[in-house]
Amino acid sequence: MNTVIFRTTAPVVIAVMLVFSVFICLRGHNEPGGGFIGGLIAASAIAIYGMAAGVDRVRRAMRIDPLALAGAGVLLAAGTGVLSLFTGSPFMTSIWYELNLGESSVALSTPMFFDIGVYLVVFGSVSAIALALEAGREEDL
Repeated sequence: MNTVIFRTTAPVVIAVMLVFSVFICLRGHNEPGGGFIGGLIAASAIAIYGMAAGVDRVRRAMRIDPLALAGAGVLLAAGTGVLSLFTGSPFMTSIWYELNLGESSVALSTPMFFDIGVYLVVFGSVSAIALALEAGREEDL
C-alpha cells in the first residue's frame, strides 16, 4: 500500500489525527473520551505514517523513543495519585487549582494530568508495537 496518493495524503491525515487526539484527550474530563481514546488515535496516526514513510523516518521524526513516552506517562499518572496524599486525602483524590492569568483563568486538576499520563502510556506502547510490526514487515520485503 505504498502508492503515491497514500504517501502524499498521509502527512495531512496524520496532522489532523494528532490534533484531534489532543482535543479528545483534553476534552475527556467531563465528557466521553480522554487519554485512552486520544492515545489510540495518536498511535494510529504514527502507524499510518510508518506505513507511508517507513519506520526509520518515523523514529527520526518522533525523536523520543515511544517506550520512554510510555514510561513517562506511567510516572505522571502515578504521580497525580500520590499528590493527593500530601493533602491528607485518600490516594487518587482529585485536586483542583484555578490559575489566574490576568483577566482569564485556567482550571488545572489532577484528573487532567492523569489523562495526559494515560495518553502518553497508550500512545507510547501502541506506537512501539506498531513500529515493531512495521519494521518486521519491511525486513520481509
